[in-house]
Amino acid sequence: MATYKVKVATGTEALSGTTDSISLTIVGTQGESHKQLLNHFGRDFATGAVDEYTVRCQQDLGELIIIRLYKERYIFFPKKSWFCNYVQICAPGGRIYHFPAYQWLDGYETLVLREATGKTTADDTLPILLEHRKEELRAKQDFYHWRVFVPGLPNYVDIPSYRPPVRQNPNRPEWNGYIPGFPILINFKAIRFLNLNLRYSFIKTASFFFRLGPMAVAFKFRGLLDCKQSWKRLKDIKKIFPAQKSIISEYVAEHWAEDSFFGYQYLNGINPGLLCRCPRIPDKFPVTDDMVAPFLGEGTCLQTELEKGNIYLADYRILEGIPTIELNGRKQHHCAPLCLLHFGPEGKLMPIAIQLSQTPGPNCPIFLPSDSEWDWLLAKTWVRYAEFYSHEAISHLLETHLIAEAFSLAMLRQLPMCHPLYKLLIPHTRFTIQINSIGRAVLINEGGISARSMSLGLPGFAEVMVRALSEITYDNLYLPNDFVKRGVQDLPGYYYRDDSLAVWDALERYVTEIITYYYPCDAAVEGDPELQSWVQEIFKECLLGRESSGFPTCLRTVPELIRYVTIVIYTCSAKHAAVNMGQLEYTSWMPNFPSSMRNPPVQAKGLTTLETFMDTLPDVKTTCIVLLVLWTLSREPDEKRPLGHFPDIHFVEEVPRRSIETLRQRLAQISHDIRQRNKSLPIPYYYLDPVLIENSISI
Repeated sequence: MATYKVKVATGTEALSGTTDSISLTIVGTQGESHKQLLNHFGRDFATGAVDEYTVRCQQDLGELIIIRLYKERYIFFPKKSWFCNYVQICAPGGRIYHFPAYQWLDGYETLVLREATGKTTADDTLPILLEHRKEELRAKQDFYHWRVFVPGLPNYVDIPSYRPPVRQNPNRPEWNGYIPGFPILINFKAIRFLNLNLRYSFIKTASFFFRLGPMAVAFKFRGLLDCKQSWKRLKDIKKIFPAQKSIISEYVAEHWAEDSFFGYQYLNGINPGLLCRCPRIPDKFPVTDDMVAPFLGEGTCLQTELEKGNIYLADYRILEGIPTIELNGRKQHHCAPLCLLHFGPEGKLMPIAIQLSQTPGPNCPIFLPSDSEWDWLLAKTWVRYAEFYSHEAISHLLETHLIAEAFSLAMLRQLPMCHPLYKLLIPHTRFTIQINSIGRAVLINEGGISARSMSLGLPGFAEVMVRALSEITYDNLYLPNDFVKRGVQDLPGYYYRDDSLAVWDALERYVTEIITYYYPCDAAVEGDPELQSWVQEIFKECLLGRESSGFPTCLRTVPELIRYVTIVIYTCSAKHAAVNMGQLEYTSWMPNFPSSMRNPPVQAKGLTTLETFMDTLPDVKTTCIVLLVLWTLSREPDEKRPLGHFPDIHFVEEVPRRSIETLRQRLAQISHDIRQRNKSLPIPYYYLDPVLIENSISI
């Protein structure tokens, strides 16, 4: 007789427990146990419980390899979903086997789990294990399919129970809905039918809309969501979020019009990856020395500053020529500006010339700091408008959310749970598909926010992303190369660069330790068919097979795999934090980040006044719609998991467990260094503090 001590852990989130019957079969190399009901007197499998049971067998089962959990009806009780964290079994000899689950069982079904040791196909020799990993992938590939979102953008998850309508119809409530007081169509079906293992818990989903709903009602009650007029006074904009203030949001509201703060945002704002060193003035931006000499300091000239590497360019060419829509009965306007900046001896990055078109000419003046106050301020505001689209469409939505979803879905379809890469990547995919589904339901659907509050509307917003994806390269996603390519590797005061490289280095060292443990040589990488299928699927479904992207279709060496996985993890964690965490702080003062412009770019100097400036900014209703959504999407969900915090036990071997602890120590040191530096800064930069970075894109 052999006795096995079994622990079954139920999830801690609300509603994770079940009243259904749970039975267990244990499979070892020398036999299989009978199916045994796991039942105590009283409640089993309650939320947060770790239930202990004893399973007795006629003989020792040998090394344990697989267990089966059977979820079945319990007398007259209705079916109840169950979230199983893990099963742990202590064998007669004292060895403890861990079987990770971390998934929902919804109906009456059987869940087959294998022991937690990470293994590639080359490590498996038992037919039962080889068949299990094949069956797992077959089942997931049958369930999760790719679907075209917008032609030219990364594809996304299509599951059998979710078929979004081609056109939203407000007369069909089963497809659509409204948040009370919030004049935006919500495609709730995009959220409701997500598989349980891809979505937030019920509590998290409800809390997401609970945050948005009451605030929307409050805006409605104050008449803000019905006001299509211009803001009468700039200071009235401060009253939108009277209780939602921070040091940075207050600083933005006070200093937004200053040239030094305008330049600072290129380095440490929410879109810090655009600026490039300018070795020569482009022909399409005919700035002369006479124009800018007064702003360069004494004893120098434009050519000298170019040669010293002190001139920088922000070029929004990707926005050129996109048509606008009508908002609240008024035609909106658009431009693709160029902005020249100078890094002076005072250590400040200052704008020195702005052109509001990619095509110079007599009707396209180059605005200078010496122009009238309102001309110069309006020119800078047009640049900040372009920043809105560069940030929201490209840096944020495309380069983190959509790309990370493709990484996640390819992982689900091509890597079994026992695969080392699955174990390494799974913490960085948590809730990503869910938050993207909410985004498609609220932000980028017909009748949603992009159609109601942005000059470009839904088609233009999507076109910006399509253009950007067509230019994304694998080399640019390798963070150290990006700074060198843009010529900003030595630019002082670039805290985003310093912090991102520190976090990147910690992640790269962690990935190196894990990868070299499971892949001792290049042949192990090249010979892993599941790894290669994952890489190929990302190339096909995320980059749409575009060879000019430079994305690999296969990996042949250990260093190649380390680089690839580091890019994935960084994109899904720190990169998103850098562009997401400060959204509300930098956008709550709307003139710093307008989503629409109601007058065309001025074609001559000396015409701008306070009145024309206010009339160009978004109206009250548009402002409030944008800020409501950005406020909601800037608030982290409950049960946040900071970078390096992996409560789900996927790795059980000593080497990767040590690597996880070492990663935490490195991140803790980075956090300490950032906080010490910030004590002496007038504007603290904390968006890449590891304590504040989420493991995954969950908001």
